[in-house]
Amino acid sequence: MRFLICDDHKVFADSLALLIERAGWEVAAIAASVEEAARFLDDGEIDVCLMDLTFPGGSALERLPELCASAPATKFVVLSGFTDGATVEAVLASGVHGIAHKGHQVVDLLDVLREVIAGKRVTPRAFAVERAGSSQSSAQRLASFLTSREREVLCSLVKGANIVSLAKELGVARSTARSHVQSVLTKLGVHSQREAVIVAARHGLVSVDTGEWLVR
Repeated sequence: MRFLICDDHKVFADSLALLIERAGWEVAAIAASVEEAARFLDDGEIDVCLMDLTFPGGSALERLPELCASAPATKFVVLSGFTDGATVEAVLASGVHGIAHKGHQVVDLLDVLREVIAGKRVTPRAFAVERAGSSQSSAQRLASFLTSREREVLCSLVKGANIVSLAKELGVARSTARSHVQSVLTKLGVHSQREAVIVAARHGLVSVDTGEWLVR
């Protein structure tokens, strides 16, 4: 089963690729734009395309019907931080096979992919919505451990920052930036920046679409 991931957030895309490969599937390519994804779809046999909905140049929604029509053998799953009724209706009308919310648990995302591969059409209503309350309280608990600077650092990590760019953004030495990152990792109970991004998305701490801090 060959996957194509289309997401301009490199850290999130790399993290997602790792999860997919750990599940026993193959990530054939990662695209940072809809145009790049279209080339991969034309050039190779892609079984599943995971497509982000929001890009710097605008929404990918208007291109979805064209992509689905050009690769009829490919199952498309939209990844988005927005799953309101209007968005879901518009996305499904384009011909995709499923919609996955970026803030959901990893196990839920993998379940969506398995159902799509099995031939089902999955919408957000099929997710484990009963977890919403516990996820919110969990997010608030995690958020309470982080200082305002650490929250800023986590937002930057979600947006794809590395130590060099983070130090420049914060106006501090690289050693100081590295110390801030390590503090975030320790408080989140993870061992890498990649895992921190996954936790931030899973618990709804940071928007993977905008890099904005979400917990109030």
